[in-house]
Amino acid sequence: MSLYLILNIGSLLIPFLYSFESRMRYINRWKAVFSAIAITAVVFIIWDIVFTKIGVWSFNPRYHSGIEFFDLPVEEWLFFICIPYSSIFIHFAFHYFCPKVSLSEKTVRIIYGIIMAVVVPTIVFHYDKWYTAVNYSFLVLVLSYTFFKARSILNTYFISFLIILIPFALVNGILTGSFIDEPVVSYNNNENLGIRLGTIPIEDIGYAFSMILMSLVLIKKIEK
Repeated sequence: MSLYLILNIGSLLIPFLYSFESRMRYINRWKAVFSAIAITAVVFIIWDIVFTKIGVWSFNPRYHSGIEFFDLPVEEWLFFICIPYSSIFIHFAFHYFCPKVSLSEKTVRIIYGIIMAVVVPTIVFHYDKWYTAVNYSFLVLVLSYTFFKARSILNTYFISFLIILIPFALVNGILTGSFIDEPVVSYNNNENLGIRLGTIPIEDIGYAFSMILMSLVLIKKIEK
């Protein structure tokens, strides 16, 4: 079994089993959750295919099964199901078990302003780097839409995302080369800022933030 597949299964296993937990009953949200994940996956898989084609990143055949579709390992396709599912589960679990823990409207506005003040100039000054420019532009788009159209999500998401970052750092750290001889996913540093948190390109934080947030916004719309 490939290392990449093991990471996908390991990420999904506990959240999937706890989806049947009698109090939270995450299973009741499956229709909305899987619909949102599917729509989001279409966007990110197209993005992934293009970036693989132009050499923004590549996949190490040593760590995947060798089964590919549109030059993406099958494990990469599964990534866009397993990781969002687990991350969304963490968000709703946090919201369920800590219902009174949320940020004020003022704090949400301040955090939004800080993110924009950092990300927008980064896009302007590094427009020639594909991963940086596209990734952060998408972050601005998704975050701004949420801020103006579904702001209540951010009251808890800004907190739950910090929790999500813990398993994300472990999984993505391994994918980018932590604890193993070679990275599972190799990044072309000419197309990113070259800033790494351990082995993780800093852009990956924005990538995960946007992917999960897009799904949460879609879930809210679908459930309405």
